[in-house]
Amino acid sequence: MHTVSIVTALLMGLSPVPAADQVQTVPCPTTLPAETTCHGGKDTHGAYYSIAVPRNWNGTLVLHTHGGPDLGPPTQDRSTDDLTRWSVLVREGHAWAGSSYRRGGYGTQMAIEDTENLRAQFTRSFGKPRTTLLHGQSWGGNIAAKAAEQHKYDGVLLTNGVLAGGSRGYNYRVDLRVVYQYYCGNHPRPSEPQYPLWMGLREDSTMTGSGLRARLQECAGIESPPAQRTAQQAQNLKDILGVTRLPERTLASHLNFATFTFRDIVHNRLGGRNPFANVGVRYTGSHDDVALNLGVQRFWADPSAVRDLSYDSDVTGSISVPVLSMHAINDPTAFVEHDAAYRASVTHAGNSRYLVQTFTRESEHSALSDSGYAAAVSALATWVKTSRKPTAASVAASCPAFDAKYHQGCFFDPGFTPNSYESKVYPRPGGRHWPALSSVQAELWKRFYPGVGIAP
Repeated sequence: MHTVSIVTALLMGLSPVPAADQVQTVPCPTTLPAETTCHGGKDTHGAYYSIAVPRNWNGTLVLHTHGGPDLGPPTQDRSTDDLTRWSVLVREGHAWAGSSYRRGGYGTQMAIEDTENLRAQFTRSFGKPRTTLLHGQSWGGNIAAKAAEQHKYDGVLLTNGVLAGGSRGYNYRVDLRVVYQYYCGNHPRPSEPQYPLWMGLREDSTMTGSGLRARLQECAGIESPPAQRTAQQAQNLKDILGVTRLPERTLASHLNFATFTFRDIVHNRLGGRNPFANVGVRYTGSHDDVALNLGVQRFWADPSAVRDLSYDSDVTGSISVPVLSMHAINDPTAFVEHDAAYRASVTHAGNSRYLVQTFTRESEHSALSDSGYAAAVSALATWVKTSRKPTAASVAASCPAFDAKYHQGCFFDPGFTPNSYESKVYPRPGGRHWPALSSVQAELWKRFYPGVGIAP
């Protein structure tokens, strides 16, 4: 199984766009405008979808790629909930379509194909849109950014996107996984079967999310008021947060991802191969960095696993249509530095003319102000129509007019620029920001990674 690449493992069973199936009319979420027509169903690959067409449709279709990934089986509720959350786009006169994807678990290329299948179905049922915009949120931002390099859209909107790609976009969760185990020693416990932490979890483990949270509480008192934590819990939590640079309020969700989603990536998508590495990373921010760096678990990545995960999800910046991003500066889940990573990729590819990035003084990941979304999608649509590129300042200036309608506030900060991705996440060997290796390290690198270059 180890020789099976993610090209096969992720795309196994994919086929051309399915034959047309009859879209069914369903009740609309109450957040949509009156006289909107909604449709839902399941395509021949098993992906559920939701479609909404407002009475006075302006001819623009917004295709939505959702975040996650969800690890359970797909449901109609997934796409219906997305439609509810992004109802502002329908209220702005756009048609909307979103897929649940055909299965749970990681798979950027899978999600792209399911989104393209839905686009084809929309066109069969309602005619070709005058304009098609792709909107990706969170992991869906990664999906949309990757799709924009492979398919033709008129414009792309990325909100709170995971834009550093799979091969390095989760390194801060790799660091959390090993740092947590160093301080807590209960995931796994010494009495349980041991496994390398890059797996996230044993393939056959029956651990649940609530069980994992109980272990986090046991070690760091995460659910207790600070005054009720033991001295050891308080110290553990301080060290974990100090080293990983993660916010306390999303620590549990990050550890959940580093456990269950890592298991899915490694066991279900990569045939047991390891795409993650932390050899050479020097962790700082604890009460005893020397002891931490001597004691934390270390591992090399399997180059073939890195290659396959990179093929599936890493972006190259090869865009040729307008792309506008909006990211909360204090996003606690997909850090704003992801946008710095994306800008670097686009700039390296020589395509900066196609990218506008905006940032907001907000602190949530899953949803931002409807006024901001309306301003962003309007700026993108106008850019597509007129070829006049907006600026962060012009998007911010347009927001109050939309806020008069939605009353959720305008929080754009046109003067903000995020620091580099590596300023937030410890860089890895071979990365552009990795320091020069010693001669001994270089020799070991060549021995274990033949054919893989060493960054200067």
